[in-house]
Amino acid sequence: MCDEELEQAASPVEAPAKEEPAAPTSAEQGLLTYVQKTREDNRAFRYSLGLAVILHGILLMVKLPDLYGDVVAPPPKPKVFVVQQVRFKPPPPKEEQQIPKPKSKKVPIPDPTPKEPEPIRIDEPDEIDIPEVDALDLRLPEAPPPREPEGPINVAGDVTEPEKLSAPQPQYTEIARKARIQGIVVLQATIDKNGDVTDTKVLKPLPMGLAEAAVSAVEQWKFKPATLNGKPVAVYYSLTVTFQLQ
Repeated sequence: MCDEELEQAASPVEAPAKEEPAAPTSAEQGLLTYVQKTREDNRAFRYSLGLAVILHGILLMVKLPDLYGDVVAPPPKPKVFVVQQVRFKPPPPKEEQQIPKPKSKKVPIPDPTPKEPEPIRIDEPDEIDIPEVDALDLRLPEAPPPREPEGPINVAGDVTEPEKLSAPQPQYTEIARKARIQGIVVLQATIDKNGDVTDTKVLKPLPMGLAEAAVSAVEQWKFKPATLNGKPVAVYYSLTVTFQLQ
């Protein structure tokens, strides 16, 4: 149906001049609404079509010269560098130095039968006085006495061991007695030239204050000092304290 027919169909029928126009029905009102929307759609379609044609024309005017333009040149080939090996000239050969030969000299050969020299006589005295010499003393001098060591030394070689003179027993701690702890405490100490125990160190302890009790007891012990060549010296000595409940 064309626009004119739609307009004719939608246009109301003219009534006689004397009669009042009738009110439009719902069908007529819907038809008028459809006709208006159709006109608006056609008008928008025409505008869109015209705008699309204009844009395509502009694009063709812009892009068309590029299609027939200059041919794009292919990318240049990568350059290949050839490294030429450098050849060095060999050094000139060294001239051999000529070592001059020693000149030979003529040495005269002595006469194999020379004349014997005449003997020379020396007048010797009739008697020679020889002084009397006492018997030689072949005894070696005595060696100097050995140097006494400055600090404590180990008991070895000519060093005699110290002898225990008195050894008070250590006191059991109450907590160790209740726990019934028994065993030995190994100590390392220094016995000086007077036989006193100093610098005590615990090597193998016992818990609950028994190690401290052993150190306190050992420091009260008395020894006959060790000797080296008959002289008292300070030595390192290991001591053992036994803890045993009765």
